[in-house]
Amino acid sequence: MDFVLSQLAGFGTEFIALVIDPLTYAYLIVSVFLGITFGALPGLTATLAVTILTGFFGNKIPLDYSLIALLGAYVGAIYGGSYPSILLNIPGTAASAATAMDGHPLAKAGRGGEALGLTTTASFIGTLIGTVALLIFVWVLLLISQNIASPEKALLALFGILLSGTLMSEDLVIKGWIAGLIGLAMAMVGLDPLLSEPRYTFGWSYMLSGFQVVPVLMGAFAVPQIIDGLRHAEVGKIVALQGRILPNLAAIRRYMPTITRSGVIGTGVGALPGVGEDVAGWVSYGVGKTVSKEGDKFGKGSLEGLLSSETANNACIGGALIPLLVLGIPGSPPAAALMGAFKINNVIPGPTIDPSIILRVVAIMVLASFTMFILGLFTAKFFIKILRIPQTVFLPIVMVLTAIGSFSVGGGINDLYLMIGVGFVAYFMNMMKYPIAPLVIGVILGGLFDETFRRSLFLSDGNLGVFISRPGAAILLTMNIALIAAQIPALKRGVARLRRRGS
Repeated sequence: MDFVLSQLAGFGTEFIALVIDPLTYAYLIVSVFLGITFGALPGLTATLAVTILTGFFGNKIPLDYSLIALLGAYVGAIYGGSYPSILLNIPGTAASAATAMDGHPLAKAGRGGEALGLTTTASFIGTLIGTVALLIFVWVLLLISQNIASPEKALLALFGILLSGTLMSEDLVIKGWIAGLIGLAMAMVGLDPLLSEPRYTFGWSYMLSGFQVVPVLMGAFAVPQIIDGLRHAEVGKIVALQGRILPNLAAIRRYMPTITRSGVIGTGVGALPGVGEDVAGWVSYGVGKTVSKEGDKFGKGSLEGLLSSETANNACIGGALIPLLVLGIPGSPPAAALMGAFKINNVIPGPTIDPSIILRVVAIMVLASFTMFILGLFTAKFFIKILRIPQTVFLPIVMVLTAIGSFSVGGGINDLYLMIGVGFVAYFMNMMKYPIAPLVIGVILGGLFDETFRRSLFLSDGNLGVFISRPGAAILLTMNIALIAAQIPALKRGVARLRRRGS
């Protein structure tokens, strides 16, 4: 009980410190506004919003304000994707794909204002549910993980890379693993963390510091998306917005069990490394359609279907931050970009993270959810006007911002070369259905795996038994083996399918 009270007191302290700081509101309003804008423009995503702001703010401002900007953009972008989903039937972000199923039919039926009011309220409640779960479960996991040492950290990093590759592969699972291992190999470039010897630099002094996180983030997430958006610009006819954009309190009360269930599902899905808000929305939508008495109305303008999706994808944000802060494993692609911001600020998420940072993140999430709710209700008509901007106009602007953000981190032209090189590699990997998030997670976690794995061997005189002699390490090793073994049948089926295609 004393521990719970102390954490609540710590949260109260962090919350008050943010509330009384005028700069908090400036960063919140601007970042949430930018986030909603990125979400509302088809072709842009929450990951791109967080990535670009990481390049601009990164380590150039105090960590507190950097977190406000990045988390505000994250929350705003996941919500902002609902605008084109409802009015254009084009998901602004992948997280809002399920929202279009019922949001657009509602708009065509003249209930667009009601739909937007409900999505705003559901997004607000979902974000709070995920944030409460973050506040509760992060401490439980931190207490469990306090005793992990180098062997456990190495196996945990490897598990995060393999799991993200497994869960994010659209095609063969091995493609996700290959992407993760490419990222792991990229993390080995530069000075050896234990011996300070250069590795794989080919005499290029720029590579002594390894692959810089921000240019890799920009290249992996932004460049392919911009190229693809310019090649396949989506055009839709905006449905005229009818009705006032106000929360339908009667519907909220009626569907509160649905909202609560969807919030729990979204948080749970978010806690799975590398999955993301789009999966949370579809899983919650599917569960809602299965258990609802109105299941036959889903896809035809169901308020329950709309709430199922929109609550879950926002609750996923808090869930995605749980493995990020406790284990150092991002729960979603935007969380991977957020981890890059932590890394360039010399903050290592995981069991050794400063608890005050976790409390600060929770406090920021609460304030960001309120900011998103207020902006969503009072500036919705402005964001609707943004939908009329052609992709061929705003995507080149985003490309310029991406280049500036990448260049500003190191201040060298080599960062731009790295961004463009990684961008083209990521683009062709996308074409071949290789997921990109595992590659980025591999780059971010690779340094941790490299250092802790080799340190474990140094301390044990090269004895691999160190990875089974400790209970925690043995459990994690078993989990890694079980994860690989569970995918062997799928790998055999994939290989057989490829052979049939070849013949």
